[in-house]
Amino acid sequence: MPKVKNIIGKREFRTLLFLIIFFVLIGAVNVDFLSLGNIHSSLKSSLLYIVLAIGMTFVLLTGNIDISIGGILGLSAAVSGTILRDGGSVITAVIVAILIGALIGLINGFGVTKLNISSFIMTLGMLGITRVVQVIYTDGQWVENLPISFKRISQVDFLGVNLLVLIVIAGLICTHLYLAYSRKGRYFAAIGDNEEGAIFLGIPVTRYKNYAFIISGVCASLAGLIFVSQIGFISTNAGAGIEMTVIAAAVLGGVSLSGGVGSVIGASIGAIIMTSINSALVYVKVPAFWNDAISGSLLIIIVVSDALLTRRAERRAKKERLNARVLRKEVPDNAVFK
Repeated sequence: MPKVKNIIGKREFRTLLFLIIFFVLIGAVNVDFLSLGNIHSSLKSSLLYIVLAIGMTFVLLTGNIDISIGGILGLSAAVSGTILRDGGSVITAVIVAILIGALIGLINGFGVTKLNISSFIMTLGMLGITRVVQVIYTDGQWVENLPISFKRISQVDFLGVNLLVLIVIAGLICTHLYLAYSRKGRYFAAIGDNEEGAIFLGIPVTRYKNYAFIISGVCASLAGLIFVSQIGFISTNAGAGIEMTVIAAAVLGGVSLSGGVGSVIGASIGAIIMTSINSALVYVKVPAFWNDAISGSLLIIIVVSDALLTRRAERRAKKERLNARVLRKEVPDNAVFK
């Protein structure tokens, strides 16, 4: 029973419950929304956001934020797309995309850890830089006429399930196990929870903050490759505004903006919810221009709720520490317990 209560009390469980209720409510309006085909389609559409949310979780756990992921996605997609269009191999395109994400992530980490620039300002500036670099690289043109073989990768099924879905789920599980159960994986949350305490314990804080930004950059590049395969072309504003959706998804999934709390599982469920909202509007026949308004409202609600939950947790922790001190004082030093 205590284990059941522990599971129910987790933020991830509440997010999963919200997802189920959301599907049931929309399904009550239009039963086609609950079809296996639509659920599978929603999962495929959310892959890109899930990969981005995984990378964002690493950064948020350390108490920072990465606004540059949309720019990294667009630039890596444009570069890998031109490589494929001009006859390059898939392996070359993947390696180059990953290197772009890792390099930009390293620059972000350097600015935050060594130059003491706010992560919001540093990554926001990098977002603008990557956008300009993409336009210069593509000469302001869309990247089109990609090989059909690469576009078909996102359509391959294995045992009736999309292959990319299986790969992303496998990566998600491995990442969750690393963050939740490995000693070094828990460093990220420890840094966001109490950076001074982490330094006192000998955790290499600077190094792991850099790792977080590099992982976020690599995840953005991998999301760019998924984007290329699913969409089949890259516009000059590919990935624009996607960072807000990803941040909202992560926080909706229980990742705290204050750092130290959250999991990639919850962030991924949040990503599915955020992408399902768009398809839900189609099924309930709500005009598409409401998408941004609904997403923006949900983001505000999520951030406010996160702040209230964080404040409540801090008050509870202070109360527990106070009670512990009071009880310690009430017990005489020479007391004998039988």
